[in-house]
Amino acid sequence: MPRRIFKRFAFKRHELSQKWFMTPFRHMLNDPRLWGVRRRWVVPAFAIGLFVAYLPFLGHTVIAMFIALALRVNIPVAAVSSWVGNPATWVPMYYLAYRLGSAILGTDMQPFDFEPSFDWMRHTFVHIWQPLLLGSLLLGAATATLGYFALDGLWRLSLAKYKARKRGTRKDSA
Repeated sequence: MPRRIFKRFAFKRHELSQKWFMTPFRHMLNDPRLWGVRRRWVVPAFAIGLFVAYLPFLGHTVIAMFIALALRVNIPVAAVSSWVGNPATWVPMYYLAYRLGSAILGTDMQPFDFEPSFDWMRHTFVHIWQPLLLGSLLLGAATATLGYFALDGLWRLSLAKYKARKRGTRKDSA
């Protein structure tokens, strides 16, 4: 089941390689690890996207794509799974990360009104960056680990059910 879901949204390499803007990147399109839909390439990419989603920086999709490229795992899955961190989820994610980081570092909580702007970065982020970054890294790592094992388990369970169904079909026809 997971493979069919990911395969439906997979890029068509041959169509993508014909685009003029892809000329500098054509050599990468032939690496099946970057685009293929196999458990060993999709599951780590999913975890990378979840980890990057918790980083308190802008550009999650680009960061996830570069990390996936460096680790040679599925780029589209890493990019899409980083969208867990979106404007609707930023406030609870970063508030929880800040509280966790403050508790671990033993610092007093500062007033925390998250706003994705450069003004917020200049005035508020400079005072709260240490606990926010620590909490973000810890929650990102925990979410990535949980997502890795959950998707890997779901993938293996789906594969086991598929094989059992195939064995049952073979026995019935014999």
